[in-house]
Amino acid sequence: MKKTRDIKSIEHSLVSFYRGHKRMPTYAEMMDLFEVRSKSVVSYWIDKLIEKGVLEKDTQGYLKLSGVSFGLPLVGNVAAGLPASAEESSRDMVSMDDYLVSRPDASFLLRVTGDSMVGAGIMEGDLVVVEKNREPKNGDIVLAEVDGEWTMKYFRKQGRDVFLEAANPAYPAIRARDELKIGGVIAASVRKYLM
Repeated sequence: MKKTRDIKSIEHSLVSFYRGHKRMPTYAEMMDLFEVRSKSVVSYWIDKLIEKGVLEKDTQGYLKLSGVSFGLPLVGNVAAGLPASAEESSRDMVSMDDYLVSRPDASFLLRVTGDSMVGAGIMEGDLVVVEKNREPKNGDIVLAEVDGEWTMKYFRKQGRDVFLEAANPAYPAIRARDELKIGGVIAASVRKYLM
């Protein structure tokens, strides 16, 4: 006799699929994942996962994960200066989403091209988390549209003079001839070393 699935094992199967495929499974794939024979049983589990807050429907009715943390264990500190004895003990689970993104509904990712922000530690190929609808402060790194072209630079304001400044001395400061629009403030950058 086949063991009955519980909500936790269903959630685990769904999250594992999402991690592996970087997308939500189809109903047919959920039948296999949940080890059921009908789409009505899949609908039952979906309703349960929505009630639990694991899933939600977007404005177009598509399912998406919500309230699921892809956490990794924070096991200690490492010296970036002189070598020190390693202290490793599992302390907390840290969700990269929670750590990098404080306002997920107002945030999106962009891949960086160019080298104008290398002095800020942002390299070509990095991903940046952009937070929309946030008023930039002097010194924030912003996504800005300058005279119809998009760029990422430091936001600088001196009195009434507003300009954008690169973190690479090879690039001059940018002042808008006609229009400067701020598309968002850079909240974080991410670099992946292993592929």
